[in-house]
Amino acid sequence: MNSIKFLGTAGARFVMIEQLRASGGIWLSLDDSKVLIDPGPGSLVRCLASRPRLNPKELDGIILTHRHLDHSNDVNIMIEAMTNGGSSRRGVVFAPRDALESDPVVLHYVRGYVERLEVLEEYKDYRVGNISFSTAKRHRHGSETYGLNIKGRRCRVSIIPDTLYFKELPYCYTGDVVVINVVRAECKPGVDHLCIADVEEILKVNHPKLCVLTHFGMTMLKAKPWRVAEMLSDKTGVRVIAAQDGMSVNLDEV
Repeated sequence: MNSIKFLGTAGARFVMIEQLRASGGIWLSLDDSKVLIDPGPGSLVRCLASRPRLNPKELDGIILTHRHLDHSNDVNIMIEAMTNGGSSRRGVVFAPRDALESDPVVLHYVRGYVERLEVLEEYKDYRVGNISFSTAKRHRHGSETYGLNIKGRRCRVSIIPDTLYFKELPYCYTGDVVVINVVRAECKPGVDHLCIADVEEILKVNHPKLCVLTHFGMTMLKAKPWRVAEMLSDKTGVRVIAAQDGMSVNLDEV
């Protein structure tokens, strides 16, 4: 089955620190390949506690959209798990340059455990297992950040991670399924995260078959994400759902 599994839906520091929502990232199973995206705190625990259990040794790769801890904290332990403690040299790790060079979040000693390490850059194409994906325009965020356009044989999935809204953003992501990190209920100057109004603008332009909201901050939790999803569905005509910790989306049914 082609699917997206949400190992956590926490966004920003306070929801993560309090673990009001889990912060394990996204497990993508597509075309007989498996990729872990943004393994934040608790990713390994969430994989092993999942039902059915997710085996990190089956991963083909790990992708970091950016270096912030709610997206990268468990990357080194997940590399250890993917490679069976380094005894099986396998898998690919993708990350922006600033996650690898200055004050790196991917430790040097685990880099030799993987088959290769690839740097994410603007408008480039990549491959892991049977999955191909591309980056678009660099996001406007506190660290080097890239979204993902993932191409399967029958389904295209776009991942829009943390960013300040900019006019080109909706045109960068045209997947059948669009996963959007929406941290705030209302936009706040100086905070480089999307809010509900930004998501509405995105959906009015790209009109995917399905939009999944995730990565919720405190104001989004107070707004009740499922109600926000219903409101956005009514206003845009797009099917919008709010992710929950442990939720799976069957991509074959979209």
